[in-house]
Parts: sequence; structure tokens; C-alpha cells
Amino acid sequence: MSDATREARVIATFATLADALVTDYDVLDLLQQLVDTCVDLLEIDQAGILLVGNSGDLELAASTSESNRVVEAMQLAAEAGPCIESFETGASVSVPDIRVHTARWPEFASIALEQGFFAVHAIPLRLRDTRIGALNLMRTSLGELGADDVLAAQAFADVATIGILQHRALSDSGRLNLQLQFALDSRIVIEQAKGVVANSRLISMNDAFALIRSHARSNHLSITEVASQLVDRRLKL
Repeated sequence: MSDATREARVIATFATLADALVTDYDVLDLLQQLVDTCVDLLEIDQAGILLVGNSGDLELAASTSESNRVVEAMQLAAEAGPCIESFETGASVSVPDIRVHTARWPEFASIALEQGFFAVHAIPLRLRDTRIGALNLMRTSLGELGADDVLAAQAFADVATIGILQHRALSDSGRLNLQLQFALDSRIVIEQAKGVVANSRLISMNDAFALIRSHARSNHLSITEVASQLVDRRLKL
């Protein structure tokens, strides 16, 4: 991809995200769009987002593949890993070689390497002192994420954070938690829908999610709406 083409696509992405902020939007769709965009435009292979729920604990909100979902789930179970640390500290965490951190994050390192990932860059979703989650950028090759990619990813994360917080005062934590929890609950329905499509079509979970996403975009629906229709048997893909 040429620099001019990449710059044009980054600008188009910001325009799309900005458009979502001035209309009624689905939080989960916004976050899924964020991770998909990161994979499309940055020198990474997979991405995921962990979001804080009502309990104050992080939960998986968006992911670009099953392999990434497995890694994120391990971080959550172990309560340790780059994404967890990024959320807790409010700072980005760069790991150019996961193999050298087997003692620091043993469970995370083991499952990440098993899934074919060798480097990761985690970015907090935060606005000033308010932290609501973290963005995890996974690579199947060694090395630091490029400076331009880091800047773009941080900007994407900032836009997503503003999108989630925009209609609420930061002090209104009860209402904020309700919105975030709704997004996390919706993720459960999406996982169920992926299973329904994968089972009926005898395809992988990744391919099933791709079909759900494609149908949602083609019909101007949220991913959550399509997933609910699939689980309730009101839709068949």
C-alpha cells in the first residue's frame, strides 16, 4: 500500500468514525469497526478490545479472529498481560518479542506463542483520568510497531473512547456502566450467533463472523441486531 493510499484510507476511517459519533450508534459496532480498521490499515495481524464492565473487571468486547479471542480470554483469566497492564496503568505497552516475557506473563506468553503471535502493542482506551478498556494489537512477526502505526492506533482508540463517553458526564458512572455492560452482554449474543452459523453451514467461527458482519453492513443493521435474529431463529444465513 502506497503512503498516499494509506493516508487516504486513514482519513476516510476518521470520517466514518466521526460520522458514527453524530448519530445513534451501537457501541459494539463501533468497537468492531475499530479493530477491523486496525488490521486493515496497520502492520498488525489481529486485534481485540477489552472493555470494563459493571463489576470493574475487563471483558472481551471485540475481536478480529478466534485466535485473538483465545489470547484475550487467557489475559482475562490470568488477570495479567500487556492489555491488562495498559488498562491498569493508562499507558501503552509495547512487546516486540513475547518470547522474552515468559516469566513476566507466563500464561499470556504461552497461549500467544501457541496461537502464532510473537509481538503485541497494547493501547489504553482513556480520556484524561477515565479508563474504560484497552486495545490489543497482535503481530505474527517480531518487532516494534512503527511510529506512524502507533500514532494512528492511538488516534483510533481516542475516537472510540470519545464515542462511548460523548453523551455522558464523566461523573455519571452509573449510566456509563450501563452502556458498557450492554455492549458486553451483546458480545455474548454474537458468540452464540457465530456458533449457530458455523454449525448450520459447517464453517469456522471466523468465517461465520465474517458472514454476520457482511449481512449487517449490507442491510444497514448493527451486528448485535443480526446476531439476535440468528439466535432467535428469525434469520438464517
